[in-house]
Amino acid sequence: MDGDSLEFTAIRGVQAGSAYYVIMVPLKVVPRLFKFDDEAMPADLRAQRVLNKARVPAIASYIANNANEYILSSLCASIDGEIEFVPAAAEGALRKVGQLRIDLGATILINDGQHRRAAIEEAIRERPSLGNETISVVVFADRGLKRSQQMFADLNIHAVKPTKSIKLLYNHRDALAALSREVTAAIPLFRDFTCYDSTSISNRSTKFFTLSSIHQATMELIGKSKSGKVDGSDKALAIEFWTAVIANMPDWQRVATREVSTYELRRDCIHAHGVAVQAIGKAGAQLLASHPKDWKKRLARLKDIDWSRANRTLWDNRALVAGKVNISKNNVTLVTNVIVRTLGMALTPDAQNVEDLYAPAEMPQLRAAS
Repeated sequence: MDGDSLEFTAIRGVQAGSAYYVIMVPLKVVPRLFKFDDEAMPADLRAQRVLNKARVPAIASYIANNANEYILSSLCASIDGEIEFVPAAAEGALRKVGQLRIDLGATILINDGQHRRAAIEEAIRERPSLGNETISVVVFADRGLKRSQQMFADLNIHAVKPTKSIKLLYNHRDALAALSREVTAAIPLFRDFTCYDSTSISNRSTKFFTLSSIHQATMELIGKSKSGKVDGSDKALAIEFWTAVIANMPDWQRVATREVSTYELRRDCIHAHGVAVQAIGKAGAQLLASHPKDWKKRLARLKDIDWSRANRTLWDNRALVAGKVNISKNNVTLVTNVIVRTLGMALTPDAQNVEDLYAPAEMPQLRAAS
């Protein structure tokens, strides 16, 4: 850096006929170098969305708590001011590598990565040693507000978040995700018929469960919150419980032996959907707490439930909304209530409240259960 400019080693590229540059910036410089549009500005005068401050602490914590293995994708910025690229060589491969000089009076505005920028600033306050590490930044010459807004739209319009199932599969830092993977791998039916890529299953798929449903149901079963820790007994309990459930679900067993297609069960039965899997886990937690000695015997009553979607008296507005299976929180509770009553237990006050507010008017099976 001389008196009039900032200087970065850069790689020059071309997109849409215009040059752009990739530079490496020390983390401690990021908060000072890159500006963020004032959130007080009207939306039509900003080049990106308003900063969601609730997201920043989680990203900052991730960086600070994983100082030896964190990873941050590139920031994207526009430079409104004088820039000059000085290549390392006049020809050959090195003509695309050189020094990028940015006028000190230039404004460098983030087009994508404002939450990472804010999180970097917060993480460095907690761990100053991170300041000398770097992040890559893709910079473009600014061509006005309209172009900057279009850049933000183009960078984000096709962005697709990974599904919950795939995040659980790949997250090796989360003990609860690891527990769900281990439980799934230990139970043959789960291992062979679980979809790891999606939170929903297509009609053509031969899979029967999703990893996200098994995870949610198992967390309900063992009573673990998102930040909960796993102890040695959790895995054994979960495997024992789900094995006992499968032993009392004849249709699930028919899937394992391929006597029935998974498509047929998804079409015809409530228990072939995530709402039922989660409800079984939730009811299981109450069963284990209420009947620690004879819970397996009581699970045999699962066979008494008519899971058929044709049983509209039972499942309409409970698991089915406008004829389609719904997996909202209330629907999970309403299906749980069917299981809880069938297993001979009373509804909790919260469950009874949901039952009173949302359940169908005529529930002879619930009233008859004892």
